[in-house]
Amino acid sequence: MTDEAIPGLAPGVAHGTGAPSSWVLRWAHLIAPGARVLDLACGQGRHARWLASRGVNVVAVDRDEAALATMSTLANVTTLTADLEGAPWPLAEGKRFDAVIVTNYLHRPLFSRIAASVAPGGVLIYETFARGNERYGKPSNPQFLLAPGELLDVAREAGLRVAGFEDVTLAAPRAACVQRLCATRAAPGENPGDAALYEAAA
Repeated sequence: MTDEAIPGLAPGVAHGTGAPSSWVLRWAHLIAPGARVLDLACGQGRHARWLASRGVNVVAVDRDEAALATMSTLANVTTLTADLEGAPWPLAEGKRFDAVIVTNYLHRPLFSRIAASVAPGGVLIYETFARGNERYGKPSNPQFLLAPGELLDVAREAGLRVAGFEDVTLAAPRAACVQRLCATRAAPGENPGDAALYEAAA
């Protein structure tokens, strides 16, 4: 995903320079200053910019060279132009990050790559559109909409611990059905099960 336009979003929100996702903000405390972060399908880098301003080292990946060029002078941001769907995985085999962030992007063949990019002790923060969104507009193609619980399955199949999950309908910045996941990879010696925080909230 996605070649479908997403009307109704405020300028800069989908992949632009607007405020970070509330889901990313909610879990950002898990990303320490100096951490290595992968912002995948970043667009103009609303999350890369915000994280870099907090002293985080970000690798921002997108196929849009012009969008990446808007971050060329930012400290703590390394940009990488890559066609994530039509070319090989652009990162070195085995490359891992302290955090991986994906928002408003879905290409299922990359699920295993995305999860494998989370280092021990690291976190995956993922948010994108889910089934039911066709009632509100685009994306409406099922190829670009998550099935119920799909992100949970991705995390658990990859051996990640679920810290937070929501399958919700948002009212702002426009009505949309989304799934949101925060999952961590256990550090050596930690319990590989789902995080107690999620179990308490379930």
